[in-house]
Amino acid sequence: MTATETQPHEQRERRRVRGGPLRDVVGLVLLPLPLLVAMVPVSFAGGGTRRWFGRGESQRADAQAAKDAAAAAFYELDTAHRDLRISIETITAVDNSPAARKAAEDYAGFGRRIDEVSQQYITAVDSHDLDRDDLDGAAVARARADLTRAKEELDRVRSELERFAQGLGPLLQTAETQLARLAPAVERARQALLAASNALDAVRAQGLRADDLATRLAALGPELTKLNQGAGQHGVQETIRRADDMLRKAEGVRTEAERLPEKAAETDKRLVSLRTRAQAITTRAGKVDPVLSELRRRYSAACWQDLQQVPEQAARSVQQAEVKLREAQQARDEQRWADAASLLATVRALLDGTDEAVSAAGDRLQRLDAVSFDRQKEVERTRFALRDAQRLAMAGRSTPDPRHAGPLDEAVARLDRAVAGLEGRHPDWWHFLTETEAVRETAARVVQEIRGARGGAGGG
Repeated sequence: MTATETQPHEQRERRRVRGGPLRDVVGLVLLPLPLLVAMVPVSFAGGGTRRWFGRGESQRADAQAAKDAAAAAFYELDTAHRDLRISIETITAVDNSPAARKAAEDYAGFGRRIDEVSQQYITAVDSHDLDRDDLDGAAVARARADLTRAKEELDRVRSELERFAQGLGPLLQTAETQLARLAPAVERARQALLAASNALDAVRAQGLRADDLATRLAALGPELTKLNQGAGQHGVQETIRRADDMLRKAEGVRTEAERLPEKAAETDKRLVSLRTRAQAITTRAGKVDPVLSELRRRYSAACWQDLQQVPEQAARSVQQAEVKLREAQQARDEQRWADAASLLATVRALLDGTDEAVSAAGDRLQRLDAVSFDRQKEVERTRFALRDAQRLAMAGRSTPDPRHAGPLDEAVARLDRAVAGLEGRHPDWWHFLTETEAVRETAARVVQEIRGARGGAGGG
């Protein structure tokens, strides 16, 4: 589009009127000569009219082109500024880091500079009316220079603005990623809350109260209100954090609610199982006295003195376990699942200790009978463990490491003393068994140390 085409309709109309006589001259061969003579002075005389063609009009067209170019530069800067504002608003809505705050401050500085160059452009446009008929060449030149200078300033600030916008790439990408997470995170939280509520309704329909779960779910109500208020009030990051927290808590309630029928069945099963076990231990504890009587009759006091209190301790422990079982049953009836689980764990611990103590008497008699009948089997078993450790200590060495040789030598001497201690009329077989067991433990520890050291050296 030419400069003339961009001029206002009124100006073009005005020029059409001025140019009309010139076009009429072309057809004056058909007019009377007096009329032609009368019209020519009107066409070429002064009187405020100017020639349409010539240097002046070319300068005016150049000035108009400069004005159009400045207008285009102003529009491009405004567009870039609006695009940048959207980017800055995106960043500041999500990010409160020092880098984001600096970006916002720099953007504000650009805003002030854009206002300055925009005002310069507006001033240049308002100062020069290129449509004036009496505009002289000097005024046209000034207009062109001012408008060109305004365009250059607009272009320069726009280039700086675009470079600044490019530098915001990482911050903007992070912010957009956060914003992309916002809506899905909120929706997931709401769906999780709904699923938890439905799960609670389902277990209540089965006669399970789930009061603690209902309390936990109700506590999420205020958080849901804040979530519904949106990121505009609470910020994007805080809203995402709240949504993730609600999702986690709601899923926890839903999972526990769905497991509640299974938990109830499991609690019932454990109650029955522990009652049966308590009865069995009571029965077995009644057989400890005959075992102790046999130990006292056949072996020295050192072999059985530590077992004297087992019957009494077993009875007391079983009695305590039965009390806890009744409390656990009451907790289950009241659907206090955590209390029931804790009480059942206490019952199990009591019965485990009692079972071990009751078994110890029978195991003691069996082991003492075996070693008193054939001590050599126990001795050979222990010597084999020692020889195995000694071979490993000497593997690849001319002399063993003192850290290994010392404990092994002491273990050999300890075994010899244990064997020698069996001489006499009433040998302490239990002491012999505990000593051989301790010797084997020493050998096993040395083997573990050697293998650990060599494995570490190989790994290094």
